[in-house]
Amino acid sequence: MRSKEKMFKIGSMQEFTALALEIFHYQYEQNAVYHEFVDARKVSVDKITQLQDIPFLPIEFFKTHDVVCGNVPPQAIFRSSGTTGMVRSRHLVNDLSVYRHSFVKGFERCYGSPENIQFLALTPTPEQAPDSSLVYMIQKLMDLSSSPENGFFLASHSGLKARLVQRRAQGKKVILFGLTYALVDFASKYADNYSPLIVIETGGMKGKRKEITREELHSLLCPAFGVEQIHSEYGMTELLSQAWSQGDGLFTIPPWMKVMIRDTNDPLSYIGPGETGGINIIDLANELSCSFIATEDLGRMHYNGQFEVLGRFDASDARGCSLMI
Repeated sequence: MRSKEKMFKIGSMQEFTALALEIFHYQYEQNAVYHEFVDARKVSVDKITQLQDIPFLPIEFFKTHDVVCGNVPPQAIFRSSGTTGMVRSRHLVNDLSVYRHSFVKGFERCYGSPENIQFLALTPTPEQAPDSSLVYMIQKLMDLSSSPENGFFLASHSGLKARLVQRRAQGKKVILFGLTYALVDFASKYADNYSPLIVIETGGMKGKRKEITREELHSLLCPAFGVEQIHSEYGMTELLSQAWSQGDGLFTIPPWMKVMIRDTNDPLSYIGPGETGGINIIDLANELSCSFIATEDLGRMHYNGQFEVLGRFDASDARGCSLMI
């Protein structure tokens, strides 16, 4: 099954639902792990006609199983970050072109062409984290950029400051991606007015520093970088698409992705805007693994279609991009 041409041209909820149901039946037939999970739920596959009926695979399965369609050698294996001894999720990716298309198109919807942007990163380099989907995305965005001054600066905060000051003098449009704890560390030593600058944080402290709320984080980082808003990227190893927040912690998703909030007391039912529950994600770009993921995150939908991430279930492992090192 090859749905790439259709998924990135979705123009309505009807088109999304039709393709999601098509992908569901394909994955039920081709993904042995998902097939077994659906059968264990005693779901009548032929009677699934709406998104709410589709079984969502708990994200923990990516820690214990190869969640993939067919038996084709993967082009890449992305792994979640983790502390020593922690079981890391792994995502077998059979077609990296789908991932590249997804994150480039999703990024362009919010920020425009990467060709016109200089990218800086407070993350490991691709050599230091070759199995990180986040680092892979940042490197590919840098490759598309026309700027010769892109770079990774986790090991050189002073070098980042020099690059930001140089950029400020030249007036270039710059995006700084940063692991949250690394942004906090940089802000504590090199606070300045680097505006105009877009700062995109990519996750919580996750064991590196004391966890703080989003409001506390943004109130710390905004004056340290001289910006009015801190942007955010919501992605994970188990997905091939991202949601983006351009301020206030409100995330927007691309047309080939959908967020549904499940009831914490009844995980097989869904709640409406304004209520807090578990985040379920449909990512059609995951066509060759599993597009229907029940995450460990808590969230809330807004009436305008945006959503916010409020935290994690207490029993979840501490995981995320900030554990990368």
